[in-house]
Amino acid sequence: LLRSREALNTQALRVLKLFGLDDVKRVNVTVGPEQEYFLIDRKIALKRRDITYTGRTLFGAMPPKGQELDDHYFGVIKTRVSEYMRDLDTELWKLGIRAKTKHNEVAPAQHELAPVYASGNIAADHNQLTMEIMKKVAEKHGMKCLLHEKPFAGVNGSGKHDNSSLGTDTGLNLLKPGKNPIENKLFLTFMCAVIKAVDDYQDLLRISVASAGNDHRLGANEAPPAVISIFLGDELEAVLEAIESDSDYSSGKRAKMKLGVDVLPEFKKDTTDRNRTSPFAFTGNKFEFRMLGSSNSIACANIMLNSAVAEILQEFADKLEKSTDFDTDLHELIKDTIKEHRRIIFNGNGYGDEWMAEAEKRGLSNLKTTADCMPKLLDKKNADMLIKQSVFTKAELESRCEIMLENYVKAVNIEALTMADMARKEI
Repeated sequence: LLRSREALNTQALRVLKLFGLDDVKRVNVTVGPEQEYFLIDRKIALKRRDITYTGRTLFGAMPPKGQELDDHYFGVIKTRVSEYMRDLDTELWKLGIRAKTKHNEVAPAQHELAPVYASGNIAADHNQLTMEIMKKVAEKHGMKCLLHEKPFAGVNGSGKHDNSSLGTDTGLNLLKPGKNPIENKLFLTFMCAVIKAVDDYQDLLRISVASAGNDHRLGANEAPPAVISIFLGDELEAVLEAIESDSDYSSGKRAKMKLGVDVLPEFKKDTTDRNRTSPFAFTGNKFEFRMLGSSNSIACANIMLNSAVAEILQEFADKLEKSTDFDTDLHELIKDTIKEHRRIIFNGNGYGDEWMAEAEKRGLSNLKTTADCMPKLLDKKNADMLIKQSVFTKAELESRCEIMLENYVKAVNIEALTMADMARKEI
């Protein structure tokens, strides 16, 4: 993770120098991971061999009432859970983990915690500690915290949204569009670098969230599909279309929400984050990678994203440093990038069968399981990039691939043996 941050910093500084930003000495990746989890009564959990061994139910039946009314999501947090959340905050704050937001999630007994943003490697360390402390505090309250991606069939699984952005040591957010994004060439350059990186290295991003548990979740209730795509929102989509076609762009004004009553103030609708089905969404001044499973380390996703963006920024810098007409060549670079990688941009319903058919037509990868995607870590394109950016050696990649496949096989095998054991001895 630290190596990938260095690679990204090195290449980003090259690009910033071309824009005359010589005062910038460092480009940092800032990350804020939202952590979902289930809380169930510990006495009941201990009666379940499957929950004890695997973190999820392998046998079960849907109750007459599930999450169809969304009454848990929008309901008041139960007293017992509220007390747990308060103690959890206290324990996290003792360690300097800036836990802030907490609320119910969609499924019964599902909740979420989000911290204040931190530097990428610190955010990864903090999230690992958060998951451990969640479990310990739950025991004190007579509960069990489940971080499995799909602990119960028929209700939402638990994920983790990795919100990341790029900022300079001078206080500049490189993914902030500004009031007129079409004239913000610095923003468009970094935006296009991310778009190209995600398109060129879809398989690496999919690998970064691969696990036996997440295989059950992806493509199901409120989790994105295994197909990677980017959601940009209407305004940025229009900006990119105008650049691609060399046509005029008139800044779309944010529409006002009409509530039909005078006692409430009017407010403007957001033009970005309105698609919960996208695996990779632009949300105002950052990207939100929504494919991570609840138990995943956020390190792997950020390693792959940092490395891929560093590779593309290096390509951009190599071209632009030779330029004799910077503005013209930059415009052509942005325009060509949009044309070549438009297939990865999709603002529609990522859950629909129509999108699966459309994604196949566009040539996007659909790696449904860990077994499908993990060997691609060693594909020449991927290995060459990660070795070139000095993030991994060949031996490190080979060992990582072997270990992750072994973990997958063992997790699935433990579940199979537990099912057989329960069927014979209990059912």
